[in-house]
Amino acid sequence: MSTEHKVVSHADWLAARTELLAKEKAFTKLRDELTRERLALPWEEVTKAYTFEGAKGKESLSDLFEGRSQLVMYQFMYDPEWKAGCPICSFWADNFDGIIRHLNQRDVTMIAVSRAPFSKLEAYRKRMGWTFKWVSSGGGEFNFDNQASFTPLQVQKKSAFYNFTTQDPGETEREGVSVFYRDQDGKIYHTYSAYARGIDMVNTAYNYLDLVPKGRDESGKGPYWVKRHDEY
Repeated sequence: MSTEHKVVSHADWLAARTELLAKEKAFTKLRDELTRERLALPWEEVTKAYTFEGAKGKESLSDLFEGRSQLVMYQFMYDPEWKAGCPICSFWADNFDGIIRHLNQRDVTMIAVSRAPFSKLEAYRKRMGWTFKWVSSGGGEFNFDNQASFTPLQVQKKSAFYNFTTQDPGETEREGVSVFYRDQDGKIYHTYSAYARGIDMVNTAYNYLDLVPKGRDESGKGPYWVKRHDEY
């Protein structure tokens, strides 16, 4: 690696690092402003009744808040016909367990949702050693309404509404994060959603990889090197 990269004196390295620091600080301020704008987004009320299946049996969207006012749902790619969950989503999910207890202290419940039946989700969750809550949206419309699932016809035609534009979804399932708020009267609002590269912020491992010399090592192909953690 060192033979392929510029090597300089400590003084020159410090000068280059200080120059980059100014850009990092500017980016931090811009990110803070973006966060303020994200929090100020208007909400839309959720009026459709959705049903999910989990360890507690049938649950409504309201039930999933578990007494808190804020709900983050990771839309995990797991088609009902697949034998296992998406390896890329599994990479993301490896980041969940450690932070959830902290989120709970900030009035946030975080779970995952997929269309695969709960029995498959539970078996895969145990295989991966995860403890976070994972529910099935089953044959309902939740994943479709939230731009995370697509019909075979949409995939065939390479045309569906994903990531806020009409494009080729690629597969019947796609990754995403959706956020909801429940007020004191029990009304539920959809406050935010992100997809594709927009969900990078919830992958702690990527934040570390962005610090090291080889970075994410994606080579324009996405995370081609990622496998389920028990398959390396």
